[in-house]
Amino acid sequence: MPQKDPCQKQACAIQKCLQANKYIESLCEDVIRDMKKCCEVHAGENSVCCSGFIKEHTSTDTKTIL
Repeated sequence: MPQKDPCQKQACAIQKCLQANKYIESLCEDVIRDMKKCCEVHAGENSVCCSGFIKEHTSTDTKTIL
């Protein structure tokens, strides 16, 4: 049985927040920050949820690819 992605909870929280706030990223900065922290902690663990997230945030802090 595959292991659960370590940052899946944070990824789901981002989706929920964005949907609730009509995809206005500035209203979800706290959950996006949580996701970034999770991806940094679990770097190198092959997280599907983090693929592309860290790369995008290192080049620009305002755009998020999910």
